Amino acid sequence: MKSQQKQKKPQGYNFFEDVYEVVKLIPKGRVTSYGAIANYLGTKMSARMVGWAMHGAPKGVPAHRVLNRNGLLTGKHHFKTPNTMQKLLEKEGHTIVKDKVQDFAERFWDPAQEL
Repeated sequence: MKSQQKQKKPQGYNFFEDVYEVVKLIPKGRVTSYGAIANYLGTKMSARMVGWAMHGAPKGVPAHRVLNRNGLLTGKHHFKTPNTMQKLLEKEGHTIVKDKVQDFAERFWDPAQEL
């Protein structure tokens, strides 16, 4: 097994920009988690930082497709209205019950496996 060393990020590195680039790749009708994105970026323990990035996601980044590890819409309060995230997900074919995506496991997109 190859030893894993922390790679030093180049000066000017922007974690949030990396998060946004991954989120832009989530296919319509699929969802992922903050932790899956953090893991893909090599920062497994940084799920909360991914959430913070989603809080300030620029236009064009489908932040509504990023949920917590249980499929809950924990970021819904950062949208224009508390119902916006659910409406966007429903428009893509998801069923939401009590702020949770139904069939989360089947609709889960793991960038570490799919990219």
